Amino acid sequence: MTDPGSRPPHRTIRVVAAVVEKDGQYLITQRRGSAVLPLMWEFPGGKVETDETDSAALKREVLHRLGAEIECGKLISFVSHPYENYTVDLFLYECHLLKEVLEARAVNAFKWVLSTDFDQYPFTPADEASMNKLLGVT
Repeated sequence: MTDPGSRPPHRTIRVVAAVVEKDGQYLITQRRGSAVLPLMWEFPGGKVETDETDSAALKREVLHRLGAEIECGKLISFVSHPYENYTVDLFLYECHLLKEVLEARAVNAFKWVLSTDFDQYPFTPADEASMNKLLGVT
């Protein structure tokens, strides 16, 4: 029997994101207003489903969110970020667009930005931790 005052087990969510660079700029997306962490910015990606590879999840999520097909490359960063009710294990992969056409399908917006301008966008905490790790910021 569990204690009624006890908290449910802390779950971990595996999330993948694509780091797509073009001409020195990086692709970022803005979450929808109805999403968890509304209107915050992040690298495109999403949750990995059960029995799905990171590459398959990235391809599915980027197609769903931006209507774009990508090629996934090497893992470039990993951070584990605790939120109040769960932990996000975020894996960032170097990816390349197979076509340059993008549309905001399941995101509020997308932009190409220089890494030096990242601080002008409110990023989700997990993405910010990843960015800081990538850029060597502590």
